[in-house]
Amino acid sequence: MDNVNFEKQLIVPPGSRVRLDRHDPGDTCGVANKDDAARRLAKNVERLAALQYRLYAENRRALLIVLQAMDGGGKDGTIRRVMSGVNPQGCRVTSFKAPSAEELAHDFLWRIHKATPARGEIGVFNRSHYEDVLIVRVHNLVPEAVWSRRYDQINRFEDILAENHVVIRKFFLHISKDEQRKRLEARVGDKTKSWKVNPADFHERKRWAEYMKAYEEALTRCSTDRAPWFVVPANHKWFRNLAVSSILVETLETMDPRLPKAIRPRAPRE
Repeated sequence: MDNVNFEKQLIVPPGSRVRLDRHDPGDTCGVANKDDAARRLAKNVERLAALQYRLYAENRRALLIVLQAMDGGGKDGTIRRVMSGVNPQGCRVTSFKAPSAEELAHDFLWRIHKATPARGEIGVFNRSHYEDVLIVRVHNLVPEAVWSRRYDQINRFEDILAENHVVIRKFFLHISKDEQRKRLEARVGDKTKSWKVNPADFHERKRWAEYMKAYEEALTRCSTDRAPWFVVPANHKWFRNLAVSSILVETLETMDPRLPKAIRPRAPRE
Protein backbone atom coordinates (compact mmCIF):
# COMPACT_ATOMS: atom_id res chain seq x y z
CA MET A 1 0.00 0.00 0.00
CA ASP A 2 2.39 2.65 -1.26
CA ASN A 3 -0.42 5.20 -1.47
CA VAL A 4 -1.17 5.38 2.28
CA ASN A 5 -1.53 9.02 3.35
CA PHE A 6 0.17 8.92 6.74
CA GLU A 7 -0.21 12.65 7.23
CA LYS A 8 -3.98 12.42 6.94
CA GLN A 9 -4.25 9.28 9.06
CA LEU A 10 -1.97 10.29 11.92
CA ILE A 11 -2.49 14.04 12.28
CA VAL A 12 -4.21 15.45 15.36
CA PRO A 13 -6.88 17.67 13.77
CA PRO A 14 -6.68 21.15 15.33
CA GLY A 15 -9.49 21.62 17.80
CA SER A 16 -10.02 17.90 18.40
CA ARG A 17 -9.78 16.21 21.78
CA VAL A 18 -7.09 13.51 22.00
CA ARG A 19 -7.71 10.24 23.81
CA LEU A 20 -4.56 8.14 23.58
CA ASP A 21 -6.38 4.97 24.61
CA ARG A 22 -8.17 5.24 21.25
CA HIS A 23 -4.84 5.18 19.37
CA ASP A 24 -3.39 1.68 18.96
CA PRO A 25 0.42 1.80 19.47
CA GLY A 26 0.69 -1.41 17.43
CA ASP A 27 -1.19 -0.11 14.39
CA THR A 28 0.58 -0.23 11.02
CA CYS A 29 -2.06 1.59 8.94
CA GLY A 30 -2.31 -1.31 6.54
CA VAL A 31 1.40 -1.58 5.73
CA ALA A 32 1.96 -5.23 4.87
CA ASN A 33 5.16 -6.13 6.67
CA LYS A 34 8.64 -5.14 7.76
CA ASP A 35 10.22 -5.87 4.37
CA ASP A 36 7.70 -3.68 2.57
CA ALA A 37 8.33 -0.88 5.07
CA ALA A 38 12.11 -1.19 4.65
CA ARG A 39 11.82 -0.86 0.89
CA ARG A 40 9.69 2.25 1.20
CA LEU A 41 11.87 3.73 3.94
CA ALA A 42 14.91 3.45 1.67
CA LYS A 43 13.09 5.47 -0.99
CA ASN A 44 12.07 8.08 1.56
CA VAL A 45 15.60 8.44 2.91
CA GLU A 46 16.87 9.02 -0.63
CA ARG A 47 14.10 11.51 -1.35
CA LEU A 48 14.73 13.38 1.91
CA ALA A 49 18.38 13.82 0.94
CA ALA A 50 17.42 15.35 -2.41
CA LEU A 51 14.83 17.66 -0.87
CA GLN A 52 17.19 18.74 1.90
CA TYR A 53 19.77 19.70 -0.72
CA ARG A 54 17.22 21.96 -2.39
CA LEU A 55 16.11 23.44 0.95
CA TYR A 56 19.72 24.24 1.85
CA ALA A 57 20.42 25.79 -1.54
CA GLU A 58 17.22 27.84 -1.52
CA ASN A 59 18.13 29.27 1.90
CA ARG A 60 14.72 30.88 2.48
CA ARG A 61 12.89 28.49 4.82
CA ALA A 62 13.62 25.96 7.54
CA LEU A 63 12.03 22.74 8.77
CA LEU A 64 11.73 21.99 12.49
CA ILE A 65 11.03 18.40 13.56
CA VAL A 66 9.92 17.86 17.16
CA LEU A 67 10.11 14.34 18.63
CA GLN A 68 8.46 13.46 21.93
CA ALA A 69 7.93 10.06 23.51
CA MET A 70 8.02 8.18 26.76
CA ASP A 71 11.40 6.68 27.69
CA GLY A 72 12.20 3.95 25.20
CA GLY A 73 9.76 5.38 22.66
CA GLY A 74 12.34 5.55 19.88
CA LYS A 75 13.40 9.17 19.50
CA ASP A 76 17.08 8.27 19.00
CA GLY A 77 16.25 5.41 16.65
CA THR A 78 13.97 7.60 14.56
CA ILE A 79 16.68 10.22 14.15
CA ARG A 80 19.30 7.59 13.31
CA ARG A 81 17.22 5.84 10.64
CA VAL A 82 15.04 8.56 9.14
CA MET A 83 17.74 11.23 8.93
CA SER A 84 20.49 8.83 7.85
CA GLY A 85 20.75 10.24 4.32
CA VAL A 86 20.76 13.96 4.97
CA ASN A 87 23.87 16.11 4.80
CA PRO A 88 25.01 16.98 8.35
CA GLN A 89 26.00 20.40 7.05
CA GLY A 90 22.32 21.32 6.74
CA CYS A 91 20.84 19.40 9.67
CA ARG A 92 21.21 20.04 13.39
CA VAL A 93 19.95 17.77 16.18
CA THR A 94 19.38 19.22 19.65
CA SER A 95 18.74 16.94 22.63
CA PHE A 96 17.15 18.80 25.52
CA LYS A 97 18.21 17.56 28.94
CA ALA A 98 17.34 18.97 32.36
CA PRO A 99 17.82 22.75 32.15
CA SER A 100 21.06 24.26 33.41
CA ALA A 101 21.25 27.02 36.02
CA GLU A 102 21.66 29.58 33.23
CA GLU A 103 18.63 28.24 31.39
CA LEU A 104 16.53 28.25 34.55
CA ALA A 105 17.39 31.92 34.98
CA HIS A 106 15.50 32.69 31.75
CA ASP A 107 11.99 31.99 30.51
CA PHE A 108 11.35 28.36 29.55
CA LEU A 109 11.48 29.09 25.81
CA TRP A 110 14.84 30.87 25.87
CA ARG A 111 16.94 27.76 25.32
CA ILE A 112 14.49 26.49 22.71
CA HIS A 113 14.54 29.60 20.57
CA LYS A 114 18.33 29.54 20.43
CA ALA A 115 18.22 26.05 18.93
CA THR A 116 15.65 26.64 16.19
CA PRO A 117 17.00 26.01 12.68
CA ALA A 118 18.33 28.79 10.50
CA ARG A 119 17.01 29.29 6.99
CA GLY A 120 18.06 26.45 4.77
CA GLU A 121 18.38 24.03 7.69
CA ILE A 122 16.49 21.09 9.10
CA GLY A 123 16.40 21.14 12.90
CA VAL A 124 15.49 18.09 14.98
CA PHE A 125 14.47 18.40 18.63
CA ASN A 126 14.97 15.27 20.74
CA ARG A 127 12.56 16.32 23.48
CA SER A 128 11.61 19.97 23.39
CA HIS A 129 9.73 22.87 24.94
CA TYR A 130 6.89 20.41 25.58
CA GLU A 131 8.83 19.01 28.53
CA ASP A 132 7.66 22.15 30.32
CA VAL A 133 4.05 20.96 30.18
CA LEU A 134 4.92 17.27 30.62
CA ILE A 135 7.56 16.36 33.21
CA VAL A 136 7.15 19.77 34.84
CA ARG A 137 3.44 19.10 35.23
CA VAL A 138 3.72 15.47 36.35
CA HIS A 139 6.37 16.26 38.99
CA ASN A 140 4.86 19.56 40.13
CA LEU A 141 8.11 21.40 39.41
CA VAL A 142 6.20 24.66 39.03
CA PRO A 143 2.69 25.59 40.18
CA GLU A 144 -0.27 24.70 37.96
CA ALA A 145 -0.93 28.42 37.55
CA VAL A 146 2.44 28.62 35.75
CA TRP A 147 2.44 25.52 33.54
CA SER A 148 -1.22 25.90 32.57
CA ARG A 149 -0.41 29.19 30.83
CA ARG A 150 2.36 27.62 28.80
CA TYR A 151 0.10 25.96 26.21
CA ASP A 152 -0.93 29.36 24.85
CA GLN A 153 2.64 30.63 25.14
CA ILE A 154 3.87 27.65 23.12
CA ASN A 155 1.24 28.25 20.44
CA ARG A 156 2.24 31.91 20.14
CA PHE A 157 5.92 30.95 19.99
CA GLU A 158 5.30 28.43 17.22
CA ASP A 159 3.22 31.03 15.37
CA ILE A 160 6.20 33.38 15.47
CA LEU A 161 8.45 30.68 14.01
CA ALA A 162 5.91 29.90 11.27
CA GLU A 163 5.57 33.57 10.39
CA ASN A 164 9.33 33.65 9.99
CA HIS A 165 9.45 30.78 7.47
CA VAL A 166 9.97 27.83 9.83
CA VAL A 167 7.75 24.87 8.94
CA ILE A 168 7.00 22.77 12.03
CA ARG A 169 6.11 19.09 12.28
CA LYS A 170 5.67 17.47 15.71
CA PHE A 171 5.62 13.72 16.36
CA PHE A 172 4.49 11.86 19.46
CA LEU A 173 5.95 8.36 19.19
CA HIS A 174 3.22 6.34 20.88
CA ILE A 175 4.25 3.06 22.53
CA SER A 176 2.36 0.88 24.97
CA LYS A 177 3.40 0.50 28.59
CA ASP A 178 4.12 -3.19 27.99
CA GLU A 179 6.32 -2.42 24.98
CA GLN A 180 8.24 0.13 27.01
CA ARG A 181 8.94 -2.48 29.69
CA LYS A 182 10.27 -4.90 27.07
CA ARG A 183 12.57 -2.26 25.61
CA LEU A 184 13.93 -1.11 28.95
CA GLU A 185 14.61 -4.70 30.03
CA ALA A 186 16.31 -5.41 26.69
CA ARG A 187 18.59 -2.44 27.23
CA VAL A 188 19.62 -3.73 30.63
CA GLY A 189 20.70 -7.03 29.06
CA ASP A 190 22.54 -5.43 26.12
CA LYS A 191 26.09 -4.28 26.87
CA THR A 192 25.96 -1.84 23.97
CA LYS A 193 22.80 -0.17 25.29
CA SER A 194 22.90 -0.63 29.07
CA TRP A 195 24.58 2.76 29.44
CA LYS A 196 21.32 4.34 28.28
CA VAL A 197 19.34 2.89 31.19
CA ASN A 198 18.61 5.15 34.12
CA PRO A 199 16.98 3.63 37.22
CA ALA A 200 14.63 6.61 37.10
CA ASP A 201 13.21 5.26 33.84
CA PHE A 202 11.62 2.36 35.73
CA HIS A 203 10.45 4.65 38.51
CA GLU A 204 8.75 6.96 36.00
CA ARG A 205 6.62 4.03 34.78
CA LYS A 206 4.61 4.37 37.97
CA ARG A 207 3.43 7.74 36.64
CA TRP A 208 2.39 6.37 33.23
CA ALA A 209 -1.26 7.42 33.60
CA GLU A 210 -0.23 10.92 34.65
CA TYR A 211 2.07 11.24 31.64
CA MET A 212 -0.66 10.04 29.28
CA LYS A 213 -2.99 12.69 30.68
CA ALA A 214 -0.30 15.35 30.27
CA TYR A 215 0.41 14.26 26.69
CA GLU A 216 -3.29 14.28 25.84
CA GLU A 217 -3.58 17.87 27.05
CA ALA A 218 -0.51 19.00 25.09
CA LEU A 219 -1.60 17.24 21.90
CA THR A 220 -5.13 18.63 22.21
CA ARG A 221 -4.21 22.22 22.97
CA CYS A 222 -1.11 22.58 20.79
CA SER A 223 -1.95 20.91 17.49
CA THR A 224 -2.53 23.83 15.15
CA ASP A 225 -2.71 24.41 11.41
CA ARG A 226 0.79 25.88 11.49
CA ALA A 227 2.34 23.38 13.88
CA PRO A 228 0.39 20.09 13.82
CA TRP A 229 0.97 17.09 16.02
CA PHE A 230 1.05 13.54 14.69
CA VAL A 231 0.42 10.51 16.90
CA VAL A 232 2.68 7.83 15.40
CA PRO A 233 2.09 4.20 16.48
CA ALA A 234 5.59 3.19 17.57
CA ASN A 235 5.44 -0.36 18.93
CA HIS A 236 6.82 -1.49 15.56
CA LYS A 237 10.03 0.42 14.91
CA TRP A 238 9.86 -0.30 11.20
CA PHE A 239 6.43 1.30 10.94
CA ARG A 240 7.44 4.28 13.09
CA ASN A 241 10.37 5.06 10.78
CA LEU A 242 8.27 4.67 7.65
CA ALA A 243 5.47 6.90 8.95
CA VAL A 244 7.73 9.72 10.13
CA SER A 245 9.84 9.66 6.95
CA SER A 246 6.74 9.66 4.74
CA ILE A 247 5.25 12.68 6.49
CA LEU A 248 8.56 14.55 6.22
CA VAL A 249 8.84 13.77 2.51
CA GLU A 250 5.30 14.98 1.95
CA THR A 251 6.00 18.15 3.96
CA LEU A 252 9.13 19.01 1.98
CA GLU A 253 7.47 18.20 -1.33
CA THR A 254 4.66 20.60 -0.41
CA MET A 255 7.26 23.24 0.49
CA ASP A 256 8.83 22.57 -2.92
CA PRO A 257 12.19 24.28 -2.32
CA ARG A 258 13.78 25.58 -5.51
CA LEU A 259 17.41 25.72 -6.50
CA PRO A 260 18.52 29.33 -6.99
CA LYS A 261 19.31 30.52 -10.48
CA ALA A 262 22.97 30.35 -11.37
CA ILE A 263 24.84 33.64 -11.55
CA ARG A 264 26.70 33.53 -14.82
CA PRO A 265 30.01 35.40 -14.64
CA ARG A 266 30.61 38.00 -17.31
CA ALA A 267 33.59 37.59 -19.57
CA PRO A 268 36.36 39.98 -18.54
CA ARG A 269 36.96 42.95 -20.82
CA GLU A 270 40.24 43.04 -22.64
